[in-house]
Amino acid sequence: MSSAAPIRQGLLDTRTLLLLSRLDDPSALPAEPLISAITLAELSVGPLVAASDQERAARQAHLQQAEADFDPLPFDADAARAFGQVAASLRRSGRKAGARAYDALIAAVAVANDLPLYTCNPGDFAHIDGLDLVPVPHPASG
Repeated sequence: MSSAAPIRQGLLDTRTLLLLSRLDDPSALPAEPLISAITLAELSVGPLVAASDQERAARQAHLQQAEADFDPLPFDADAARAFGQVAASLRRSGRKAGARAYDALIAAVAVANDLPLYTCNPGDFAHIDGLDLVPVPHPASG
């Protein structure tokens, strides 16, 4: 009988998803990466606010790739309740949830689904109680 380690799922934040092709160490990521519907919402804004046709096409390609590669976790009633916890944690630390609204909503999906959140920008998610945060080395920092 095999004693293989169980597959570990983890939620990627939007920036980490965008950097996937540039990451040096794939072992820094979960065996089964997931994204939230909030990430798709954030990516959907990109093509609409792009400054050039070239930028618009690149952003549209990121969105379409994410849609093809992932079945996003929804922002459901459990995530809505978890958002209250996330927002309260941020407020207690002197930060406002609205300042980085997408990040706070993504964190809520992670908390609601009891998933670690993998991010290249751990400071964006600092001081959130109950969030299992996994820093991923940023490709620019190597």
